[in-house]
Amino acid sequence: MTQIRWALIGASTIADEWMVNAICSQPDGSIKTIVSGNEIRAREFARKHGIPSSSTDLAAVLADPAIDAVYISSTNEKHLPQVLAAANARKHVLCEKPLSLSQEEAAQMIEACAANKVTLATNHHLRCAASHRKMRDLIREGAVGTPLYVRVFHAVSLPPHLRGWRIERADAGGGVILDISVHDVDTLRFLLDDEPFEVSAMTSSGTLGAAGLVDGVMGIIRFKRGVLAQIHDAFTVPYAPTGLEVHGTAGSLFARDVMTQHAVGQIELRSADGVRQIDVAHRDLYVTAVAQFHRAITDGQVPAATGIDGYRSLTAALALVQSAQTGEHVAVPSQYAQQKSV
Repeated sequence: MTQIRWALIGASTIADEWMVNAICSQPDGSIKTIVSGNEIRAREFARKHGIPSSSTDLAAVLADPAIDAVYISSTNEKHLPQVLAAANARKHVLCEKPLSLSQEEAAQMIEACAANKVTLATNHHLRCAASHRKMRDLIREGAVGTPLYVRVFHAVSLPPHLRGWRIERADAGGGVILDISVHDVDTLRFLLDDEPFEVSAMTSSGTLGAAGLVDGVMGIIRFKRGVLAQIHDAFTVPYAPTGLEVHGTAGSLFARDVMTQHAVGQIELRSADGVRQIDVAHRDLYVTAVAQFHRAITDGQVPAATGIDGYRSLTAALALVQSAQTGEHVAVPSQYAQQKSV
């Protein structure tokens, strides 16, 4: 079996807690090196996970023909130059969300990877949850009839070890909208097979966010086929469960504890037939995402979340930011056609 040999760019918490295992769980996956701007951090990360080498020299790593793919989990302002460098070195790219800090940057990434004929994927893990895939299947099968309304509850308490730039640095894309709301948007796009059309939002800050960074948001998203979605996201709510509801003309889906990295959660369908608990075969979300990325490389399939998915979810999140700042409804840009998810 041909191995897909990875370089990790960024010695991040998500790489440490989730992505090393996700890659190493693949029968055709291996990690060859870790790149970080901090030499000691890179070396300690490599030692902890049994990675053969570490480096601070991204250019040298990308020049290595033994590297096939990179996983980028550096802070958000570094995504653009790192993705472009990887694309120009003809390495396949799995990049953390948000894909970038602007739609123009995201478009550059998409075009560079297309020009160099490499796969670009965005690590929107929630669309890889078995719960969300089951809900999408039920919606497609007509279990709720025509979808009308959706509610997302994604207000959590940001753990102390994840705070840092998320609550302090606007230049790195800090704030709850680019950290959490962008996931909500992507999950809704995936569930509904539809694109956001316009948004409206109000935000709060100061409980946790520094320098005016937003730590809570409530928003409304109108989709092209008319569905209205309500989102509530926060860094400052320690005891609320997460959840997702889809209400249609023939039924309602209630999912609890599903807006999470963990493979957990329950789904209930209510309709004229009564109340039914839906069976879900949970599986590690990141293992699913990496497996699909590997198939995109080896078999020409589509990644779980493409670069275009990253772009479309980002543009809607940026529209939420703009709406909160201006107090107006904001149209979501429509560049790039909707692409069916698998």
